Amino acid sequence: MISEGASGRDLRSPEQRFGVRVQNKSATTLQAEVMRRERQTLDSAFESLARSESVPRAASVICAARRKFLLGQGRSAAFATLLRSDLTAGVSNVFLVDDRSLEVSDVLSDVRQTDVLIAISLRRYRRETVEVGRRFAEAGGQLVVITDSDSAPLASVATALIAVDTDSASFADSPTALAATCLLLSTLVTARAKGAQRRLSLREHVFDELGWYGAVQSEQNSDQSAEGAA
Repeated sequence: MISEGASGRDLRSPEQRFGVRVQNKSATTLQAEVMRRERQTLDSAFESLARSESVPRAASVICAARRKFLLGQGRSAAFATLLRSDLTAGVSNVFLVDDRSLEVSDVLSDVRQTDVLIAISLRRYRRETVEVGRRFAEAGGQLVVITDSDSAPLASVATALIAVDTDSASFADSPTALAATCLLLSTLVTARAKGAQRRLSLREHVFDELGWYGAVQSEQNSDQSAEGAA
């Protein structure tokens, strides 16, 4: 029978974690355990990040770069997409490497010292991300790694390393601290980026002209008019 160690890191696959953490538990019990553990994980992650100051260091590397590439495979792709979305709002030259709009081969064949690759690599550590990260660093680019362990495969070649607690009571490792770390990192980068305020303002102007959020605004205005007439 598989048992869970103190850190839970010995349960490598979702199948193993399901059997130990989730199976045969009531919905009430499972909900309480997951909610409690998520709070603990977020608190633990923030305390660790504050002590290490790894996020400000990573933000400095990203701010100094001319081109910023983001890479994540599998579940990590969601965090790479989230981080790209937040960074793009106030920072220029941010690209998602997804082998659709931008292919790995294009990035690796034109690596410059002023480039940074932000690689999100979580257990079980997808081979593609590890290989691309190593090749990018070997070619002279800066490498920021967001991962879940100081001993993760890309840790030894990272220019800046952010290790985030992902302890969970679920069959899936916790996304809570990772999502919060992406927000923290994008905030620090945008705060230091030249022209961020202007870029944010121009984006809002474009959104207004295109009417992308017009339905929401119209609904709000309608509600306010109804309140005034009441």
